[in-house]
Amino acid sequence: MDWTWYLFRFDGRINRALLWQALLIVALLAGLLGIVDQAINIPDGAKSAKFKFSIDFDFDFGFESLLGIIDPRRDRLLSPTERASLVLRIFGASLFAWISLATAIKRLHDRNRSGWWIVPFAVIPNLMAHFSDLLPDARWFVPLYWGIHALWLWGLVEMFIVPGTAGNNRFGPDPFARDEEEPPVPASPEQNWDQSREIEIVPPSASPPGGMHVKRGS
Repeated sequence: MDWTWYLFRFDGRINRALLWQALLIVALLAGLLGIVDQAINIPDGAKSAKFKFSIDFDFDFGFESLLGIIDPRRDRLLSPTERASLVLRIFGASLFAWISLATAIKRLHDRNRSGWWIVPFAVIPNLMAHFSDLLPDARWFVPLYWGIHALWLWGLVEMFIVPGTAGNNRFGPDPFARDEEEPPVPASPEQNWDQSREIEIVPPSASPPGGMHVKRGS
């Protein structure tokens, strides 16, 4: 499999198993990044440190972490150590959001849907969840609130549960069919060697070798 295409490009189709796999890859990378972040924040002069490795499966496609970092309401008066940690988190959140978007859009293609469906399925619900304290507290907003949550739930079902369209669609061939139609690997020259052709069978001869004669009457 082309891992560059799988994790970073937006064209083509992937099945739901590969989307679940991408979710696991992002969770593992986030756990490793968390250990690096803990190492950066070790106090000076500390004789020992305990590192915690945790895996969190987030179905927000990396938007919540990214929004938490770039939120304009965040206090920007940081120490040098906190700045280094912030740079690391921005890099990690951007990378994870890119991988999540690339795989989620290819999965939407597998459902024969445009990649722009990621906006109602993930972008709008995450924006609303992160800035919920700024939203109006009015009765007219309640139906809209639950409608956006319903879109988020629909998106999870579409991408993580429902199988893709069978056969080719406008975004490419069926991922399962592509695996089944891969050409067989040609046999190596060693496997094609015909031993019987390399052996020349010479019929036995009853005559003595040259230079040897039998004298008659001796």
